[in-house]
Amino acid sequence: MPAFPRKHWPAAALLLTVPLAACHREQQAVEGVAQKATTAEQKAQASATLRDRQRAALAAIPLPTKSLYVDIHDPSGWQNPFLTVEADKLDLRISFADANTSSVGEGTMLRPEAARRQELQIRPSDLAEAITALPPEAWRYGRVVAVAEAPAAPAADRPRIRRNVEAAIQQLNDLGIVVEEWPGR
Repeated sequence: MPAFPRKHWPAAALLLTVPLAACHREQQAVEGVAQKATTAEQKAQASATLRDRQRAALAAIPLPTKSLYVDIHDPSGWQNPFLTVEADKLDLRISFADANTSSVGEGTMLRPEAARRQELQIRPSDLAEAITALPPEAWRYGRVVAVAEAPAAPAADRPRIRRNVEAAIQQLNDLGIVVEEWPGR
């Protein structure tokens, strides 16, 4: 058997190291993909845990009683959280119950309804956190939220607003909240 010429040894060594280097790069790529998958799985588990905690916080609020709100057709008469969706933000209106249970002076200057109303502007990504932070007194009809598109928004913003409405409805449904969608004014 003839001996391998010495002048070809560098080329042979190079041919042997290229597959080893390629295998090493493939192994690094596989390890990188595995690490990314592990990180994504951990984030998904953390998100699921957060969603479960939010659902548990809302579980104390009873399911909605439609007979309490079926005849309300004006947003000012809505006593539960009311969400007005805009192109880049959400307006959350909350109406708290009157702490005074007597009917004396109800709706007068001594007990104005507007004093129990609060409006918050929130980012769409903060909706679930804002809703779960509401006290039980803000849910007079049960776990139902009214959602409407911003009435004075320009026509160019309507597609973005609609996408935000659909995303908000999805988030609320994921929390176990019934959505009563209202037409824009």
